[in-house]
Amino acid sequence: MNKTHEFGIVGLGRMGSNLALQALEKGLRVVGYRAKGAPEELVRAGLVEIREFERFRDRLGRPRVVLIYIPAGPAVDRVLAELTPHLEPGDVVADGGNSYWRDTVQRHRRLLEAGIHFVDLGTSGGVPGARRGAAFMAGGAREAVAPIEPILRRLAAEGGYVHAGPAGAGHFAKLVQNGIAYGMFQAVAEGVELLERFDGGLDVAGILDGWRGGAVVRSWILDKLADAYRSEGGTAHVPPYVEDTGEVNWLVNDALEMDVAAPVISQALLQVIASRDEQKRAARVVAMLRRGIGGHPYGRDDESAERRRRSRSESCPP
Repeated sequence: MNKTHEFGIVGLGRMGSNLALQALEKGLRVVGYRAKGAPEELVRAGLVEIREFERFRDRLGRPRVVLIYIPAGPAVDRVLAELTPHLEPGDVVADGGNSYWRDTVQRHRRLLEAGIHFVDLGTSGGVPGARRGAAFMAGGAREAVAPIEPILRRLAAEGGYVHAGPAGAGHFAKLVQNGIAYGMFQAVAEGVELLERFDGGLDVAGILDGWRGGAVVRSWILDKLADAYRSEGGTAHVPPYVEDTGEVNWLVNDALEMDVAAPVISQALLQVIASRDEQKRAARVVAMLRRGIGGHPYGRDDESAERRRRSRSESCPP
């Protein structure tokens, strides 16, 4: 088969398996490896399953292209150490996970010494993107990216592929995108809270649906929120604890090193962290200080609430 019509993939979890399924449906030949075996759905769809990395060598034509979709961190280095001895100079390995771009640069250098091309492949769009068309941000030398580019263009959403730059650029571009998403999530969240607190009540679900039609804030993020808001019946029953996988921490550190002010992204990250403090310890300390210094009461206080109400009315005369 034409080398631009086939590739290997390591990692057949949610992202890897949906990307492989999309490729198979588009007529690409996919050779896949997962430690615990490939999902039966993929095998039925035509995936060529292998159980040892060495099988990539005889199941793929040169230059071989192998995508890696596994969690970032030491696991990537372990896979590279086990995989690359079974590849040959000129073959291409692309890391499609959320690896830190500085780690990626080091991996580029190591593989280049063995003659293996390495591409850092930022992948966005989540599971739906992997299934129907993702956004790919490739980083690496032109000669490294060229063999994989025709495959990525077929798997990308329309206009969703870019060779972002040299080693590390793909993962850095994806990291910046993640930071932007954090800021957007926080802005949307604050807007929804304002809608829910409006006196007299609003049709928040209807407003979100209406915004999807032609408002300035219309977006895929808003689409996802509107669907979730309706299906969950609002926010009341959703746990407020927000988990994350740590990538945006890297970006905030990078911003400090690069002397770039990133207040929205930084504050959005801090809000995520604040969601985990069920005991609200910092708020308790502030309450202690206000009581000790100003004699303010603990907890809700009708007199203070009335002062706030009068203050608002006096600052907004008719």
